[in-house]
Amino acid sequence: MDLLNTLVEKGLRRELPTREEALAVLATSDDELLDVVAAAGKVRREWFGRRVKLNYLVNLKSGLCPEDCSYCSQRLGSKAEILKYTWLKPEDASKAAAAGVAGGAKRVCLVASGRGPTDRDVDRVSKTIEAIKEQNEDVEVCACLGLLSDGQAERLRAAGADAYNHNLNTSEATYGDITTTHTYADRVQTVQQAQAAGMSACSGLIAGMGESDEDLVDVVFSLRELDPDSVPVNFLIPFEGTPLAKEWNLTPQRALRILAMVRFVCPDVEVRLAGGREVHLRSMQPLALHLANSIFLGDYLTSEGQEGKADLAMIEDAGFEVEGAGTTTLPQHRADALAGGCGGHGGGGCGPCGDGGEAGACPAESAPPAAEIPAPAGEVRTDLVAVRRRGAGTELPPNA
Repeated sequence: MDLLNTLVEKGLRRELPTREEALAVLATSDDELLDVVAAAGKVRREWFGRRVKLNYLVNLKSGLCPEDCSYCSQRLGSKAEILKYTWLKPEDASKAAAAGVAGGAKRVCLVASGRGPTDRDVDRVSKTIEAIKEQNEDVEVCACLGLLSDGQAERLRAAGADAYNHNLNTSEATYGDITTTHTYADRVQTVQQAQAAGMSACSGLIAGMGESDEDLVDVVFSLRELDPDSVPVNFLIPFEGTPLAKEWNLTPQRALRILAMVRFVCPDVEVRLAGGREVHLRSMQPLALHLANSIFLGDYLTSEGQEGKADLAMIEDAGFEVEGAGTTTLPQHRADALAGGCGGHGGGGCGPCGDGGEAGACPAESAPPAAEIPAPAGEVRTDLVAVRRRGAGTELPPNA
């Protein structure tokens, strides 16, 4: 296809596709899917080889959120039967993080529900970061605490935070349909604050909330303009008890096309396969590794993920390798720009803020084979979503 040849050439030059080209990727047929994956895979390999970076989530504070994000099981008014607990102690969070590092994770993502941290919360998280770094000096730490106030990004950076995550989630035009308690502009500002403080910015999206192709392209082009170092692509986990419980809009094929479009628009950025991959990609997850160079290991915030050993086997079987701690994730030009202290690359990596896409899934053996899963039919599918009952906030060991 001329379209794919053009997109590969542009990706190898780090040249932005047109909106029409990005929309055309989403409009390709299932018959063309493998061609799309192969083309985007060339761009992925140019900048990231066959390496897969592993990331691990620690939910520092679960539930009890005053925000009304429709996709989130922790939202105000959520009836989802998730774990609810207040702040983990730094030593408990460090212990949870150690399980992920032992499983091969290179980055630990510290997430807390809520609109944003108080100064006391920043103190708590700073102590947690210090405890993790004391145990694992080389591990990257990304914080995801919501909207930041003046000076908080600088304090987190001083405590040792390498990155800050705050997702845009959806297009600016439709943001008000998803959330009313804060604005799209609030999210953009927080990402820019993290960049200005010298942290690596991590910001992505949630697909599958009923958005149009145009909305998907809009948010990805907005992310390209904001220029984070990592872009998590979440797929909505429709938790029972949330407003979007019946939004089953994704097929494995559409999820792959979305990932390919993101890779073409953000060729040299860490694209992370995040929450919902087990639910929506299912047996086609290995194909997604040809598009994304980063995944979450184990469980997510409030949902369970595929077993860590299954992730590692999938990576090896697909012909990829786990990225080592001593390897620089980003291409040299981006790594140099970040080391220069700008925290970004003209725009002004980690897990989802909230968990509608949720950066893990129930162990692989508990999920029905893909062939037994009917096409989405606008109904609640409790069989595909497993609420997290282990790890942080429980007495059970985490999945990593």
